[in-house]
Amino acid sequence: MRKVQLGIIGLGNMGSAHCRFILDVETPEIELAAVADREESRQAWAKTHLPDSVQVFDEGSALIESGVCEAVLIATPHYQHPELSILAFQHNQHVMCEKPAGVYTNAVRRMNEKAAAHPHLSFGMMFNQRTNALYRKMHEMITTGQVGQIKRVNWIITDWYRTQFYYDSGAWRATWAGEGGGVLLNQCPHQLDLLQWLCGMPKKVTAFLHEGKWHDIEVEDDVTAYLEYENGATGVFITSTGDAPGTNRLEVTGSRGRLVCENDQLWFDELQVDERKWCKTAKEGFAPPPVVRYEVQTGGYNPQHIGVLNAFAANILRKEPLVADGREGINGLMLSNAMHLSSWLNKPIELPFDEDLFEQELNKRCAASRHKEGGGTVLDTSGSY
Repeated sequence: MRKVQLGIIGLGNMGSAHCRFILDVETPEIELAAVADREESRQAWAKTHLPDSVQVFDEGSALIESGVCEAVLIATPHYQHPELSILAFQHNQHVMCEKPAGVYTNAVRRMNEKAAAHPHLSFGMMFNQRTNALYRKMHEMITTGQVGQIKRVNWIITDWYRTQFYYDSGAWRATWAGEGGGVLLNQCPHQLDLLQWLCGMPKKVTAFLHEGKWHDIEVEDDVTAYLEYENGATGVFITSTGDAPGTNRLEVTGSRGRLVCENDQLWFDELQVDERKWCKTAKEGFAPPPVVRYEVQTGGYNPQHIGVLNAFAANILRKEPLVADGREGINGLMLSNAMHLSSWLNKPIELPFDEDLFEQELNKRCAASRHKEGGGTVLDTSGSY
C-alpha cells in the first residue's frame, strides 16, 4: 500500500502529538519521513524517539527544500503558517496547516492565491472540530432547513482554562510579535471556524477584548463580541482562558426551533409551527408556538485530528474530500481580526474590513511587544480539545 511521505514542521505540543498519531499507526496511509524544529531540545527528542528513517531538520524551509517529503504538516507558531505553506506549494508539496491559517488576513490571502495556482495539490486546514459528531449534526440540521431561518446564536466557550505556567512555556506565546494574539488566535480558531461554518459570516462585529486581564500577558485572555448578520440575526461570542470552571454552551435559534449543544449532548427544541408564521397568524397574545424537545442522536463518531489526517491522505491518494479546505481558514481569521480591530479602535467593524489598517495596528503592537526568555516546554495536549 502506497503511503503519503509526510514531513512535520514544528515539534511543539501539536507537532509532537501528530508524530505519535502516525507512529501509533492511527493514520495507516501516512508515513513520517521527516521533522523540523528550531529548538535543539526538540531535535534531540526527535532523534531519540522517532525511527532512524525519519530525517531531522533545524528549519522548516530546509525540510521543504530537501524534497524528501511529498506533503508537509505545518505546526509552527502562527506567523509562519502562510510563508511555509507558500514555500511548500512552490516546491510542489501538499499542505496540511494547523490552525489558525495565519495571524492577519493579508498574509492568508497570499497563501490562498498560491494554493489556487496549484490546484493539483491538496491543501487542508486542521479544523478537527468539524469531525465532532455534534457539530456535524448541527451543520446538517441548519443547512437542510430543519432549524429554519437563523435568528440568534450564542456561544460561551470558556472551558479551556490556562495557567501562567502555560503562557510561560514558550517564548513566543501570548506576545504580539510571537503569536499575534491570545485566546482568539490560539484557543478559538476552531470555534470561530465552526461559527461561520454553521451560521455564515456576519456583516458587522463589535467586540470588547481585555488584554492580560487574568494572566501576566500582553494579549487578550477575555473577550465578548456582538455579531450582526445580513438577515437580521444577531450573535454573542464570549471566551476566556481565566474561568474555572469553564462553560461550553452553543445555542442556535431559528424560526423552527433551537439547537442547544452542551456537555457532549445536542438538544433540539422543535417548534410545531414556524415562529414567523405563528407570530403573524396566532389569535393569542402571549402563547408561543407549541414545542417538542428531544435529544438529537448523532452516531457519536468523533475522530478529531486523526480523522483530518486520514482524510488528507485520502485526498492526496484518491481525491476523496478533505475535512476542511485550507482556503476556508481565512473566514475564522477574518472574524478574529475584526474583533481585534473593533476593540482597538473602540467601534463596530463592518465586514469586509480594511485589512491594511488591521496590519498597521498589529504592527504597532508588535513593535512594542516584550521579549520573553526561555520556554520551549512541550505540554501534553490530550483532553484539551
